[in-house]
This record gives sequence, structure tokens and C-alpha cells, in this order.
Amino acid sequence: MEKIILKAEIRTATGKRVAKDLRVKGIVPANVYKGGKEATNLQVAVDDFLGVLHTKAGENVIITLKLSGEGNPKDKTVVIKEIQRDPIKSQILHVDFNEISLTEELKVNVPVIAKGEPVGVKVDGGILEHVMRELQVECLPTAIPEKLEVDVSALKIGDAIYVKNVVPPEGVKILNDGELIVLIVKPPKVEVPKEEVAAEGAAEPELIRKKKEEEAGSDEEAKPKEEAKPAAKPAAGGKEEKK
Repeated sequence: MEKIILKAEIRTATGKRVAKDLRVKGIVPANVYKGGKEATNLQVAVDDFLGVLHTKAGENVIITLKLSGEGNPKDKTVVIKEIQRDPIKSQILHVDFNEISLTEELKVNVPVIAKGEPVGVKVDGGILEHVMRELQVECLPTAIPEKLEVDVSALKIGDAIYVKNVVPPEGVKILNDGELIVLIVKPPKVEVPKEEVAAEGAAEPELIRKKKEEEAGSDEEAKPKEEAKPAAKPAAGGKEEKK
């Protein structure tokens, strides 16, 4: 695993206003966590941090923080815990690090990469679906793999690679459930001819009209026939109208 040195400075001032001012200057506020201890507040140059992310290890890189500031702080060995970004501009807003020991195992997520082209895709037109793009592993920091490669060239339509089929490097343990599907070759999508779609669309109004006519006929049959009303009788004591 690649190791990178990153300069960082102890940050004494905190708060949203302070963090906003730092970002304007091209500096990212950060924190370092270790167990249940209180976090150490830091700040790093955004350009320096972006350089860390551009290594082969990506976000799983082991970083040695060269600290400066009050109290002559000691250097820390860390891994990236979380990167907070602006959802619209993708600007880095804050970084959290976890302090680690090179002699203690830790848990990290490692990307899964498909190697080769499945027979079911190349010959039968199937589709290779990545169900899980990362797997969680446990190992020493120095043994964290950059990726987990899986050979998919022999997969036919309906075949799948399960977690239990992924072989990790020596000293690395995969923690995900072995029965979960990582990759699968699905059948090709069947396109319905436009003529059939148009025919179905034309038939639908006809069915609706027929149904309404049947319902209307049922309502007419359900109505009781009107009985003939008797002729009105003259009021008591009244005289009949002469013809």
C-alpha cells in the first residue's frame, strides 16, 4: 500500500464562519479521530489533499500527517474516514481522518473490478451487471489492496459471481455475506416492435368504450320501471269543470 506525506496544521479556531473563511483561502478544515478520544482539529491545503487522492490507492491511501502548530504536535498515521463535498459544485468542504496503527487490522471498502468480457455478453448479447462495486475487507493497513479483480470471461447468461467466489490477497479477509451476488450476466433486453406497441395503443380505447357500453346497459336493466300514476282527484267540495 502506497504511503503519502501530507502537511497539516493544528486548527485552534472553530465554527462555520471560520470554516468558510478557510475554504475561500484554499484551505480545508479537517479532524483526526482515534477511538473514543476527542478529535484533533486540523487544516490542510486543498491542492495538497487533492494530490493525495490522485494516487493508485485512491481514498484507501495511508497518510502520514506532518503536523505543525501549537504544542509541537507529533506526526500521525491516518486513513481517510470521510470526505464531505458540496452536492452541486463538488467542492471539498471537510475531511475526517482516522488515526491508525500499522500493526493493528482495520476495516475498509475496496473496489471490485471485472476482468475480461463474459461469453454471455460477447456471444449472446447479455448484460453484465455490477450488483456490488465495493467489498469490505479487514487487514493490516500495509496490506490494503487497491482493488479486487474478478475474472468474468467464462460467465454465461444467468451465471453470477458471489462474494464467496472472490479470492482476496493473502492476509486480507472479506467481511461481506458470502451468498451475496457481486456480478451477474442478465439476458438481453427484448425490444417490442413499434407496430405492436401502436396496435396495443389503438386497441385500448376500443376496450374502454366497450366496457362503458356494457356498464351503461347494466345500469338500465337495474332501474325499476315507472308505474302509471293515477289521475288526480278533485278537491273535496269542489265542482267539476264544465265541458
